[in-house]
Amino acid sequence: MDAIVVGGGIGGLAAAVSMRRAGLEVTLVEQTPRFTEIGAGIQLAPNATRVLRRLGLLDAVVAEAARPAELSYRTWSDGSEICRYTLGREVEEEFGAPYLLLHRADLQRVLAAAVPAGSVRLNALVVGVDQDEHSAYVTIAGGERLRADLVVAADGVRSAARQWLFGADEAVFSRTAAYRALLPAAEVADLDLPDVALWLGPGRHFVHYWVRRGELLNVVGVVEAQAAPESWTALAEPGEQLRQFDGWDHRVLKILDRAGQMLRYGIHTRAPLTRWGVGRVTLLGDSAHAMVPFQAQGAAQAIMDAGVLGDVLAGAAPDEVPEALDRYARRRFGTANSVQAGSTRQGELNHLPDGPEARARNARMAAHAAGNRFPPFATAWAVDVLDPDEPTVGKSVDGRRPSA
Repeated sequence: MDAIVVGGGIGGLAAAVSMRRAGLEVTLVEQTPRFTEIGAGIQLAPNATRVLRRLGLLDAVVAEAARPAELSYRTWSDGSEICRYTLGREVEEEFGAPYLLLHRADLQRVLAAAVPAGSVRLNALVVGVDQDEHSAYVTIAGGERLRADLVVAADGVRSAARQWLFGADEAVFSRTAAYRALLPAAEVADLDLPDVALWLGPGRHFVHYWVRRGELLNVVGVVEAQAAPESWTALAEPGEQLRQFDGWDHRVLKILDRAGQMLRYGIHTRAPLTRWGVGRVTLLGDSAHAMVPFQAQGAAQAIMDAGVLGDVLAGAAPDEVPEALDRYARRRFGTANSVQAGSTRQGELNHLPDGPEARARNARMAAHAAGNRFPPFATAWAVDVLDPDEPTVGKSVDGRRPSA
């Protein structure tokens, strides 16, 4: 069979690789003239790295990644540790795959290398998707019309294909904005930073972790905001990040100061859908379930989408495509929507104001960590998308119900 993938991000590339592994001929259509080093850090939990192993890509991804040993939660004002979880060998032993930290461009490069150059159409803006009983079609600016047995729309949070399928439906601003930067490891070597850390404060939180084999520190400061553009390239005003985190622990301020001018972008989501596709056209990744990044699961969920997509299409005949795409959505719908909702709740917990609520949150977190090796949202890491008896999100990992 023939498939067209619209969008050359993480989800689109993973979908192309997965469907090729399933025996389909795939054409990937991307509007940019080349794959560029855009974005910054990305976390891949075991639910994603298991899929990458099945796609034959895990070794190549590991070669580009950092492998963290621990996750530390800290208070905003003095950096005192609230709790700590393991992310190293014990995660791999428990979940069957590693927890990895990468530069987004490094992951994109590994995925792109697994798609033959002749199967990629760059600098091709898709202006329409339609279908009939037997085929699906993609129209490119300039009028060229491509035909396939199915179309996978992985065109991101501002998906045009989603609107073509389901009508007017805009991206939703989460009322949070993120400041981002990458720093060479040598510039922060004196700060004795943990492998992965989340610093929690009123109305904002701060995250840092190593990427590119530990050569770079990825820095993200998230603040509540009334408005912010959804852009990977918009610059913050000089010194803006320091004003936003005024009064925070001196290590946070030193990182932000050494980062210099940072990128700033608004975090957008999409409202949950009751279905992801129509006939021979389906959504994947952010176009279907864009979420806030507060459980580090956005890319992981897109990779899981891709794994299931290849699974349901393997061995299918062209006239079976609509039913196969329906099975794909049914197998992914509950998990993706649950993680999307959980990520929103996590952001709310991260930003509690100082006082009784924050103290109670910290006490719950410390109590949970005392009895569990992994954070509460590690329940999502146990989901195996190619296992028909996959556990339900919310099932405890360590034999106990998550308490935070």
